[in-house]
Amino acid sequence: MTAHGARILVIDDEKSIRRLLKVNLQAHGYAMFESESGADGILKASEMRPDLIILDLGLPDVEGHQVLKQIREWSHVPIIVLTVREDVEEKIAALDQGADDFVTKPFALGELLARIRVWLRHIPKQEEPVLTFGDLTVDLAQRLVLHHQQQVKLTPIEYDLLKVLVRHAGRVMTHRQLLQEVWGNYNVDESSHYLRIYIGHLRKKLERDPARPSLILTEPGVGYRFTVAYEEETNAKD
Repeated sequence: MTAHGARILVIDDEKSIRRLLKVNLQAHGYAMFESESGADGILKASEMRPDLIILDLGLPDVEGHQVLKQIREWSHVPIIVLTVREDVEEKIAALDQGADDFVTKPFALGELLARIRVWLRHIPKQEEPVLTFGDLTVDLAQRLVLHHQQQVKLTPIEYDLLKVLVRHAGRVMTHRQLLQEVWGNYNVDESSHYLRIYIGHLRKKLERDPARPSLILTEPGVGYRFTVAYEEETNAKD
């Protein structure tokens, strides 16, 4: 597992810690998602299936050990525990309950990043497919998009959005799901305009007629769908 595409969920109630980690994790090529409570962290872990979790033990609602225990009931995702507690017994308990590693606050950012790299290397590598839809090819391994055999230059967000859509081709992806996958943001009301803007960018770069899209379809009030019928339409016109 390389930095690109690795999804990290940070469960920590300290906004300053989340902000620090978000800036640095994104700068190193990771996609970071965040939660400020134990209950929400468990929910996001189950919905998003991150590649690694950073978990603070001192959460305001559900004790960190309980969060760890619940996630371990169904997932083997690497979990790095953050704690202000120097108690050795506390750390032993976390490891016994399924934590893979721990870092004591305040921590050195370089050390945490090194530990993240170590645990991501333990994740079995999966072959990324090359997806073809008519005259559009998306090479997920190379992060390469070709349209009419010409490379299309996409921004990181445009690429991430297209990647989610093509991975779920034929399926309606809700606004909430896309915001979670690309931005790590659950606030549909405040962030859906960003989604519309970037969908518009993709249509301008990929559609024959952006005003009448045949590739990325809008499901009014619900979300967007990357249509698998696009390939059939292309072949029929050829």
